[in-house]
Amino acid sequence: GDHRDLHSSLHDALPIYPNPFNPTTKINYSIPVDSKVTVELYDITGQKVATLFNGDIKAGYYNLDFAAGNLASGVYIYRLSASSLADGKTFVSSKKMMLLK
Repeated sequence: GDHRDLHSSLHDALPIYPNPFNPTTKINYSIPVDSKVTVELYDITGQKVATLFNGDIKAGYYNLDFAAGNLASGVYIYRLSASSLADGKTFVSSKKMMLLK
């Protein structure tokens, strides 16, 4: 697929449920082409607080269980970056999630 395909399918497929969450949530995403994928969590000031996933995966549908552990209540941003293994095109999507303790 071209860059638009990668962009639209990634953009549409990043639901978080439940959100707000305590203490665990699932991050769902689909990857349209074999890609190197990184999912990272940032606090509202932009500090990275966790890397949730980092690796090469095949095209498909995935979900990631995220446990807040000792993170404080508040708004976090998770950032999914996918770089196509075939042509190197990269897409990044960020979404806010709220942790209530």
